[in-house]
Amino acid sequence: MVGRDAYAVFVAGNSPAGGDLYAVRAEGGAALPITFTNVGESRPRLSPEGTSIVFLRGRSLTDSTSIAVWVMNLLNGAERELVLPKGAGLPLEAGWSEGGRASVVSTAGGLYRFGAPPTAGAPRLVTADERAAAESSLAVLLGRPVFARVLPCAEPGALCIESDSGSPSLLAPRAHDALAWGTDSVAYFVGDEVEIRPLGGGRSRRLDITGPPRRRQMTAFMGLPSP
Repeated sequence: MVGRDAYAVFVAGNSPAGGDLYAVRAEGGAALPITFTNVGESRPRLSPEGTSIVFLRGRSLTDSTSIAVWVMNLLNGAERELVLPKGAGLPLEAGWSEGGRASVVSTAGGLYRFGAPPTAGAPRLVTADERAAAESSLAVLLGRPVFARVLPCAEPGALCIESDSGSPSLLAPRAHDALAWGTDSVAYFVGDEVEIRPLGGGRSRRLDITGPPRRRQMTAFMGLPSP
């Protein structure tokens, strides 16, 4: 059930400009498409409550020069575009801030904030005082409370973990597209397979997904706690 059970959403398709979005249960299994378009969709990010998703959408699978930001309500399938002001530049990624009460969009020209429905209005440029919080909403942060973040290593094609108290350390070679897997694990792609690693040590595991190839750019909702 959307907004209650744990699940993940990822991009799959052969076009480098993006593909369709697919959903899969957090324990793995068959992936189900949630978009059915002839355009490239990419960079999905689930809202904290797991009922909405913000993502980028191009005009076609081959055109990376015209990209827009869209939000989908996963409870009813309704979509709306987040229209950036003229001169903002191409959107690069989007996320959620203020516990899901706002969307943050990073563009070539800066950071913009949109209110979440039903209070959504015109976008506004993120102020200097708000910038750190906005940037955090787009980062891959680990733990609760947060103790580290994932970022690309200096070595191409590898992922590192950076904490406040030390220099970056290797998370995984030949890996890409990391995400926090709840509060106690980190996940990332090796090729188009998802590896989940506990933050406290222990054996990593692969997420068994039945579905399309060229999987990448995953976002996850870990479900509501048991009553």
